[in-house]
Amino acid sequence: MALHNFYAALRAAWNGAEAKPCLTLPDGRTFSYGEIDALSARMAGALLAAGARPGDRVLVQVEKSPEIVGLYLGAMRAGLVYVPLNTAYTTSEVEYFLNDAGPAVFICAPEKENALASIAKAASTKTVLTLDAKGGGTFGEVVKNAMSFDDVQTRHEKDLAAIVYTSGTTGRSKGTMLTHDNLSSNARALNALWGFTQEDVLLHALPIYHIHGLFVALHTAMLSACEMVFLQKFEAAAVMGRLSRSTVMMGVPTFYSRLLAEPGFSRETCAHMRLFISGSAPLTEAVFDRFEARTGHRILERYGMSEAGMIASNPLDGERVAGTVGYALPGVSVRVANDQGAPAPAGTPGNVEVKGPNVFKGYWNNPEKTAEAFTPDDYFKTGDIGALDETGRLSLMGRSKDLIIAGGFNIYPKEIEQVLDAVPGVIESAVIGVPHPDMGEGVVAVLVGEPEAAAMEAALAGLARFKRPRKFFRVDALPRNAMGKVEKQRLRETYDHAYIRPPVC
Repeated sequence: MALHNFYAALRAAWNGAEAKPCLTLPDGRTFSYGEIDALSARMAGALLAAGARPGDRVLVQVEKSPEIVGLYLGAMRAGLVYVPLNTAYTTSEVEYFLNDAGPAVFICAPEKENALASIAKAASTKTVLTLDAKGGGTFGEVVKNAMSFDDVQTRHEKDLAAIVYTSGTTGRSKGTMLTHDNLSSNARALNALWGFTQEDVLLHALPIYHIHGLFVALHTAMLSACEMVFLQKFEAAAVMGRLSRSTVMMGVPTFYSRLLAEPGFSRETCAHMRLFISGSAPLTEAVFDRFEARTGHRILERYGMSEAGMIASNPLDGERVAGTVGYALPGVSVRVANDQGAPAPAGTPGNVEVKGPNVFKGYWNNPEKTAEAFTPDDYFKTGDIGALDETGRLSLMGRSKDLIIAGGFNIYPKEIEQVLDAVPGVIESAVIGVPHPDMGEGVVAVLVGEPEAAAMEAALAGLARFKRPRKFFRVDALPRNAMGKVEKQRLRETYDHAYIRPPVC
């Protein structure tokens, strides 16, 4: 195995650009690339002083800040395994991660220390420290007193750099083991594919406990030593006000639908932008079309997941087709197989499988799930249903667990959602399957908005009868996880009696 610490590659990309802004905050503060490098050295030294050693896990549940960027980079340069946690996780959820990851160091927000310190100790965590958004807390004190680690710890390309836990919407979260080579290969491919240069300014409004904001955004920008406008969270008005000095924005689909809801959002607002990128959840064709009509920009949709980073992308130069996620990244192989494992013909839905240097090493402490996740020839089974056209362009139909089987017919929710989303008055929709006494499953549509009955009837007439929802429910908003994905399992639980009369008590 080759010697390779991805932090060394990032730092090499900043050579000669140390004075250039890396992170620019809303209050006007700026962290240059040289300052971020120095911050990471201090963070690395503090982690080593706290008892962590190369290969140990560092579990972190702290709000977004430049200090957390430095902490992540410091963990990497010290040869540690960074484990970020969603800041919304509850005490009981964090307890599971502490026991599963077995970190040497756990860093949390100061206000959570009382609730979590005893739990961490019970999970045999050696050291529990706190860090706030301004670098304060007990870990901040360690940083002040520890020696900087100015070296970069030698790592092999297959050594772990991070463990990212899956969202766990249908069971316990699994720890996705990502190596230095996983992160490096993906970042280099995206940096080239999306045309990043030192002149770009990335608007960063994503959380950094997930691969989208932590890896895709940070790594891709840092490999070009370009500036990032670093917002603590997404707020439509704040984002609109900073588009005039940005060139690229990465977001989840809800970012774009919320921008479209702003009356002042226009072509002029986006005049300085060269690229809008969407991922982490499906972008509806309706939002794609409305965004182009309003701004003149065709959003570039890409496809990825915790286990493989980015897998496919629509082209920077070339046709970006609404409802598709483009082509496999360079060096990545994507195929679609039927349930017997044979290749599905072009245009035929099947199971999406992927192989390449971006694909994770396996699930932490879970060899059984790891074995189940791969085919005999080492393709990762994504759990998504999709189809490849004759040119290799990938379209996704949804998760295999969301497939509806009614009366023996396979029904792909996305096909119906695209029809519903095009109906005037529908803001967005989610289609699910729930128990049906005769058909096995029945189709249910959950809608945000107030469409006219006649328009809805006309739109559904274009679908085969077995695909048409027979039950409709109106909601103010669809339930989503932290990355904007609709939580269909919650919808199935809510509407599981839609076709079955509840028992009379």
